[in-house]
Amino acid sequence: MERPVRRRRTPVTVLCWLAVLPAAGWAVLRLAGLERGPLVQAFAFTPYVAAGALAPLVLALALRRRGPAVVAALAALALAGVVVPRALDADEPAVDGPTVRVLTANLLLGQADPGALVDLVRTRRVDVLAVQEFTPQAAATLDRLGLATLLPYRELAAEPGATGSGLYARFPLSDTGARRNQGFAFRQAYGTVAVPGAPPVRVESAHPASPYEVRVVPDWFTDLRAQPPATPHGPLSVLAGDFNATLDHAPLRALIATGYADAADATGRGLVGTWGPYDGDPIPPVTIDHVLADRRIAVRAVSVHPLPGSDHRAVLAELRLPAAR
Repeated sequence: MERPVRRRRTPVTVLCWLAVLPAAGWAVLRLAGLERGPLVQAFAFTPYVAAGALAPLVLALALRRRGPAVVAALAALALAGVVVPRALDADEPAVDGPTVRVLTANLLLGQADPGALVDLVRTRRVDVLAVQEFTPQAAATLDRLGLATLLPYRELAAEPGATGSGLYARFPLSDTGARRNQGFAFRQAYGTVAVPGAPPVRVESAHPASPYEVRVVPDWFTDLRAQPPATPHGPLSVLAGDFNATLDHAPLRALIATGYADAADATGRGLVGTWGPYDGDPIPPVTIDHVLADRRIAVRAVSVHPLPGSDHRAVLAELRLPAAR
């Protein structure tokens, strides 16, 4: 009697394992930071995989397959452990300096609605604006619409196409410049902002290469690894821009580990998508635009705003700086 029962049970067990192993493999690769090749793009969708990892667990439990159920539970817990904290507030440093509002926006080859961006700067009382894919025409139009009055200090490295960058500020800028990434030759404007009542803050408009094809993944790694690290024992630093990476990508996590905090993650907004499907592609949104703030800076709030004409959404972070000593 035992042999027929085993034959009936084996295909169901195999089915359970086939359902469980993809999520388990994903969890192992994600925890180990082993994304390579096509996995770089795929890992941007880890939050969706984490949600879907519950399905094989339910299946294994319903079919009473202990081994698959245990593996599925471990995979689901591992993925939840890296994703769920992004929806929770984190502890912030106790600081008593002024508040500065930092906005980052990818203008999609300069095609984003300039009026909408200026209105966002005006209504949200933005103090620092970092822009990517910033063209000379966009620069001229923004000034004509009043950005020059709202944010009179700037370091502009506008170029045709996707490589341009810009940094605007309400407060004086010093030590300004623009460096060019090695991968896609995207430029990154930077400068030190003199916020009254606070220490100087270095801000850079970040724009590493996009891993849109497997052949350019090495450029993506190169540009992310070249981003300026935090200086925990030196000047305050903020990176704001289109990082073309989510918190599920190891190079971005390594950059944050130098002494930054992801502003959206710190305020429970880390799962809000900033790219897609706003350009019409049938893909779910992913979070690739970030404001990374020195951990000595307190993040008070983060909001994400539509930007007509762009496939990205703008990210606004309200930061409380330490007081000048």
